[in-house]
Amino acid sequence: MSNTIEIISWNVNGIRAVASKEALKWIDERETDILCLQEIKAQENQIPKNLFKKEFEEVLINSGERKGYSGTATFSTLLGDYNSTCTNIDTLNEGRIVETHYGDIVLFNVYFPNGQKNEERLAYKMKFYDDFLAYCEQLKEEGKSIIVCGDVNTAHREIDLKNPKANAKTSGFLPIEREWIDKFLEHGYIDTFRYVHGNEEDRYSWWSYRSNARVKNVGWRIDYFFISEDLAENLEDAFILDHITGSDHCPVGIRITL
Repeated sequence: MSNTIEIISWNVNGIRAVASKEALKWIDERETDILCLQEIKAQENQIPKNLFKKEFEEVLINSGERKGYSGTATFSTLLGDYNSTCTNIDTLNEGRIVETHYGDIVLFNVYFPNGQKNEERLAYKMKFYDDFLAYCEQLKEEGKSIIVCGDVNTAHREIDLKNPKANAKTSGFLPIEREWIDKFLEHGYIDTFRYVHGNEEDRYSWWSYRSNARVKNVGWRIDYFFISEDLAENLEDAFILDHITGSDHCPVGIRITL
């Protein structure tokens, strides 16, 4: 028996800040089965209880060692049979991954590193990317299907950001970062939004807080759902919820039959 589930991913840029704005209450009005949050910036005991009324069977929190920084959380109505924080990839223990297995399907909720700080940080980001791909490939060899969601911190193509030429030398749109997404897709993964919506323009998931960028829609599409190709025929929809505010990112999601 198969059923369609909705999975939503959102970089909240601080779960306590989002809670204080009541910016997650919209979850109560949706039939969301799995909610993946990134950049929660909180330890488990600091996560507010009043995020939403909806009850999830399983809540998996991966807080970074450094307080008030990074962190991921997965809220699921389905009980997984295995979960991990992938410290073999997230070697600095920044709370960047929640890996959950639902039978033969592996869901990754990932807050990929940002490379803008310095060369060392960019090198860490690229190693993280490569280690992550290698691990996904290992799981595929074991017969697993893969769903990856989160803040990838790179816009893939020129269509994925408002000002590509001005940002050609900025981490988040560097050739090496974009080439990694090419490589990832070449290994048999699908960018679900592009798969469903083709070359639709001006669809972004992140806007700088500066110079009224969101109002002007001067944004970047850096939040993604990737699925392994074997799940393509199960994909029913992929969407960007750019009307939802509360963070500098907006939620993205898919509906998929499992």
